[in-house]
Amino acid sequence: MHFALTDEQSAIQETALSFARERIAPGASEWDETSHFPVDVIRETAALGMAAIYVDAEKGGSGLSRLDGALIFEALAYGCPAISSYISIHNMVAWMVSRYGTPEQIAEWLPPLASMDWLASYCLTEPGAGSDAAALSTTARRDGDDYVLDGTKQFISGAGATDFYFVFARTGGHGAGGISAFAIMKETPGLSFGPNERKMGWNAQPTRQVILDNCRIPARNLIGGVEGQGFKFAMSGLDGGRINIGACSLGAAWSALDKARAYVFERKAFGSELATFQSVQFKVADMATDLEAARLMIYRAADALDRADPGATMYSAMAKRYATDLGFGICNEALQLHGGYGYLKDYGLEKLVRDLRVHQILEGTNEIMRVVVSRKVLGGNRG
Repeated sequence: MHFALTDEQSAIQETALSFARERIAPGASEWDETSHFPVDVIRETAALGMAAIYVDAEKGGSGLSRLDGALIFEALAYGCPAISSYISIHNMVAWMVSRYGTPEQIAEWLPPLASMDWLASYCLTEPGAGSDAAALSTTARRDGDDYVLDGTKQFISGAGATDFYFVFARTGGHGAGGISAFAIMKETPGLSFGPNERKMGWNAQPTRQVILDNCRIPARNLIGGVEGQGFKFAMSGLDGGRINIGACSLGAAWSALDKARAYVFERKAFGSELATFQSVQFKVADMATDLEAARLMIYRAADALDRADPGATMYSAMAKRYATDLGFGICNEALQLHGGYGYLKDYGLEKLVRDLRVHQILEGTNEIMRVVVSRKVLGGNRG
């Protein structure tokens, strides 16, 4: 077992980090202030192979690993976790199309997703079905050569600005077995959007309801061409999604630690640099240690998913819980080290704290992560 990145992985990480510093970080504060979704900048990542990262090359993707993806999302989040998180969602949709779509669906939909001519949204959560996704109530009924969908999806990233909606709806009875998945294009009649939610963070990407009212789509838009498979699709996507959101927390924490390190050398108190005080030194040491521990958890989970390890779901849940909790904590400690200046928008710390708070909620709350882990451990199979 070794922990060093390969030369190729180092190059991938450096490419993403350079893009984050040059194209994302300079605009991040303004995008947050104005709730601007920088579609033009996001689409630039497609030319770098970051729109279909772990889609097989023969299907038009980059053919990289989940670990490569984690390195990319971590580096992009150094510039802005809200932007990196959206790009991870787009990648999840592209992967699900490549994994579960029919050959015809893959041929039609994947090229514009891989080029980001189409930006994608993932539509699972509903107003009354968050953690309990199997209880979703959006319906899809067959009507001749079409399906007609009715219902509302909640907290959908990119909604209204994106082009391709991967939607889960009930085609059968209660429970997971009655759920199917569909592709809906933005201009479809009967598809509309609620107002942009006013959020604590993640202001650089829109979050809106996706409203389906007698929304008619051709039957060929049923993902995979078979009903009743949607919940399986959704759950398989979440392992990677949890790793990705954890990786985004790493990138924000990495940025926060760098900001804190620079500040404690610049700021003086009682005639000395803050960096000379042991209490500050210990705080920085703990932050750096926590970041490295969380990073190892994310990389380990990504490797497990790449190897189809039976314990991958548990490791993904562990890593998501650990990295999002510690990432938020590191950003909060960095703000504290800045004192009153940390509370000001000019220093960027308060934005990182606001952006990372939601990471402990989405892709399954951290309480749900504990449920996933405890079921695996107490079930007697530790993977």
